[in-house]
Amino acid sequence: MIWFLRVAAILVLLTMLCVTTWASNFVALWKMPREVATHAWFIATLFDTYFAFLAFWAWVAYKETSHLARGLWLVAILLLGNIAMSIYVLRELFRVPADAKFEDVLLRRR
Repeated sequence: MIWFLRVAAILVLLTMLCVTTWASNFVALWKMPREVATHAWFIATLFDTYFAFLAFWAWVAYKETSHLARGLWLVAILLLGNIAMSIYVLRELFRVPADAKFEDVLLRRR
């Protein structure tokens, strides 16, 4: 199970890096058309995405014991989204042996 999760997180990271690079080379983020930026579904999707980032960060805040680490991961997640999230997941998945149980990844280390 851990190996599958590692592969999945690596795929997410690589995909997000590729699509972000492609999009950045295609058009700058700040040159987004006004029709897109003000579209109701774009705004709803942004709210949905950032609430999901905060929900994920709640797990990170539980796992991390340092206020500094919690704050830095919050900033990274809010700025980089799934790139930062997949890096955090990979970090946690590579801290446990390949035959570890899922709860060894999810729960705070003793």
